[in-house]
Formats: sequence, C-alpha cells, structure tokens
Amino acid sequence: MHLTLGDIERETYKKSPVHRIDGRIKILITLAIIIYAVALPRADVLNFLKLGLIEAYLLVLILFARLGFSYLVFRFMIALPFGFGIAVFQPFIRQPFFSDFTVLYTLPLGLEMTREGMLFGASIFAKFVVCITAVILLSSTTSLSDFVASARRLGLPKELALLFTMMVRYLFVFWNMLGRIRTAQKTRCFDIWNKNVTRRWTLEQIGYTISSLFIRSYEQGERTYQSMLCRGYSADAHVYVSRKKFSIPDVFVLVLTFCIIILAQISLNFL
Repeated sequence: MHLTLGDIERETYKKSPVHRIDGRIKILITLAIIIYAVALPRADVLNFLKLGLIEAYLLVLILFARLGFSYLVFRFMIALPFGFGIAVFQPFIRQPFFSDFTVLYTLPLGLEMTREGMLFGASIFAKFVVCITAVILLSSTTSLSDFVASARRLGLPKELALLFTMMVRYLFVFWNMLGRIRTAQKTRCFDIWNKNVTRRWTLEQIGYTISSLFIRSYEQGERTYQSMLCRGYSADAHVYVSRKKFSIPDVFVLVLTFCIIILAQISLNFL
C-alpha cells in the first residue's frame, strides 16, 4: 500500500460521528491521553491494564470513525520501528531506578536479559502504542486546516498559528513538487535500488534532489512573502478564526474520555 499526504487528508473528510466532533475536543482528548500514558510509573504491571482500557476506548472511537483497517495498519507500521527500536533494547540495559535485577537469560558477549528490563521495555512499548493510536485518530479525523483553527481557538500564539497555516497551505505544494521531480527521474530510468550503478552516484543524485527541492522551496517562500507584503501583511497582522461553540455531543465525548481515564487510574489501583 502506498500512502500519500492526499490519502491522509482524504480520510479526514469522511462523514462519521467522530469526524463531526469539534477539533478542540479531539486535541484535548489526545493531549490528555498522551499525558496520562507518559505519567504512568516506569514499570508497573497495572500499567498494561490501564493502557489496555485506554486503547480499547480509542479502538471504539476508530470503529465509529469508520477508518480503513489497511490504512490504520500502514500508518501504525510507519511509526512502529521508532517505539519498538527503543523498547527492544531495554531488557539488556540496567536502569538506575531499579535497585535489584533478576537475570532471566545470559546471552553471548556478556549480555544479560533481566526481568525488570523486560517489564520496563514492555511498559514503554505499551505507552507508545496508546500514544500513536491517539495521534493517528486525531490526524485521521481532523483536517489540517481545522486542526490549526482549533489550536488557535485554544489559545495558540498567533505567530505559531501563522506558521502552521503557511505549512498547511504549502505542504501539499512541495509534496507535488517532489512528485514531479521523482517522475522526471523515473522517465530517465533512475532507480535508487539499481545495483548496476555505484552507490556514490546514487547518493549524489539523491543529494541533487534534496538541494533542488530546498532551492525551489526557498524561491517559493520569497515569492509568497512578497505577495503577502503587497496585500498588507505586517508583524501586527492577525489570523482570523471564527468563533465556534461546543455542542452537547462534544462535551459528552470530552467528559467520557476523562471519566475513562479516571476510572482506569482509580479502579485498577484497588486490584
């Protein structure tokens, strides 16, 4: 499966109860879940039950959002190496916040796999899965323009709002520009995995591509800035964001999310 920025943005324009939730609510939900997951103890067996409850809640939201299964798997697989790469080494590292270690296996080169390290690594990976699921849900049900507008309504500084607005506007322009460069390379039979040419030549062509894209981006930025000045832009310019009230379903989802987080924290502590 080949996933592009257009495919991700296309998912955000589907019609579902989750898509209709106010962007501010979805941002607050995502931040609350990420903060809660990160704030859990470093290594605790109850972490998996708490994170499992949060993950189940996110999966229910994904089900209501009617997101494609292959789309979700592909996006998760893109981020998986980062979290898994960190977690897989933890069983062999003696973390300073553990006082005692229980050695499970002794491997060559003096490597020792400890029970505490495995618990810590599994806890990191569980937190990673929950956080990535929350981010995928947010980015798959909220368009980039709606995301920026919602962040602005939540009090995002106008300078950052302007930067994000420009990024949203020209991200797809640069993506299409990169696509044209790659098409031109393919018409000239350029293949990055071609074994009949030297690696040095391939790296040089990749460097030329990156530099060409950088120069075009710089020139586009200059033209855009000059156009903004001609239309009255100044340091005191404001990004207009219309006001929007919360609906009853928006408040219900927000309250439900915090109730589930509180339930996971309080009830499971008594087990």
